[in-house]
Amino acid sequence: MSFDNVAVLWIGALLALGGVALYRWAERRKTAADLAYSNIQFFERAVGSRSWIPAALRVGWIGALAALAIAAGGPHLVLPLPTRDGSVFICIDTSGSMQSSDVTPTRAGAAADAARTFIREAPPGVKIGLIAFASAAAVIQPLTADHDVALSAVDQLPSPNGATAIGDALRLAAERLPPSGHRVVILITDGVNNTGADPQEAAGYLGAHHIPVYTVGIGTPNGDVIGGEQSTIDEGALQGYADASGGTYSRAENAQQLRDALARLGTQVTIERTRTSAALGFAYAGAGLLALTLIGGLALGRFP
Repeated sequence: MSFDNVAVLWIGALLALGGVALYRWAERRKTAADLAYSNIQFFERAVGSRSWIPAALRVGWIGALAALAIAAGGPHLVLPLPTRDGSVFICIDTSGSMQSSDVTPTRAGAAADAARTFIREAPPGVKIGLIAFASAAAVIQPLTADHDVALSAVDQLPSPNGATAIGDALRLAAERLPPSGHRVVILITDGVNNTGADPQEAAGYLGAHHIPVYTVGIGTPNGDVIGGEQSTIDEGALQGYADASGGTYSRAENAQQLRDALARLGTQVTIERTRTSAALGFAYAGAGLLALTLIGGLALGRFP
């Protein structure tokens, strides 16, 4: 919690303490008057049976005054709230290794299906774009809030072929994302970068601009032999890209795990930590508790 007016908070706290001290002084005066004019034995029995009342009223007064003092200080909380205007680029590997059938039907097919699931479940208003990358990176679908358009774009992903330019895809996403707002990159790949820009450097650039990269590694360590080379997965690299940008890494060895991973990301990337004023809530709570304390005290014949 942070405060806009720390000085006002301290003044409010001092006033609250003064109010509590005044309440206790008035209670002592009332007790002294009761002792002077009441039957002592009756008074002791009455006080003994209702000794919780002064304590409860003191707690009510302290709580009410403390809440009002906090409200006067202008408190703010950082809360995770759904965003309706976020921007998400999904970068999908379409290199030759994505032909591997160690994930059903292929790594490429499973990635496309998972992307469709993510798009269908994204909240209205979230803009989604699609980037495909192999030996180079290309925007298949610019950012759009029309999720039906984004779904159709998944069908335009090229067939797997060529090298893997992860860094080029991350750079392209950075160029096409808006300059501000809640921005996220989702990278679906086997992680074996072998051409183009340095992906670690690109991930660091995105992180420096508060754009996390959520990496999803697809495949098993022993995929099919494609072009004379075995399709593997570079988990260390994918974890590094996520760490450098402030995102997270998920592993998927089959189609269901991939869909689950993107479903989890759907709840993460559409949530933004927002600084929210809490002054009104504390003011209402303090005023309500103060009113209850006053009414309770009057009803029970206690101060005030």
